[in-house]
Amino acid sequence: MQLYAIRRRNAWKTAKDLEAAAAKSTRIGNDEMSDRVRWIRSYVVNEPDGTLGTICIYEARDPASIRDHAKRVGMPADDIDLIGNTVVVRPDPEQK
Repeated sequence: MQLYAIRRRNAWKTAKDLEAAAAKSTRIGNDEMSDRVRWIRSYVVNEPDGTLGTICIYEARDPASIRDHAKRVGMPADDIDLIGNTVVVRPDPEQK
């Protein structure tokens, strides 16, 4: 599997909507597609219109697997980019 960044723009109106999608995403990824996709982490983005989006990091067999997972969950996968390398200057800070 390869590492991908997925941008999901304006996908959720509330944090509660995002939490429900995350639970469904985890279940589908773990139970139905564990050989094709693996969710690593997500960063929640406050969109200019007040909705929430995400930047997600996934391991996946290919972009088609990511699109299939997104469709099953009912969420967008606006941009899918193959990650070439990772540079970590500092670990992610804890959110307060």
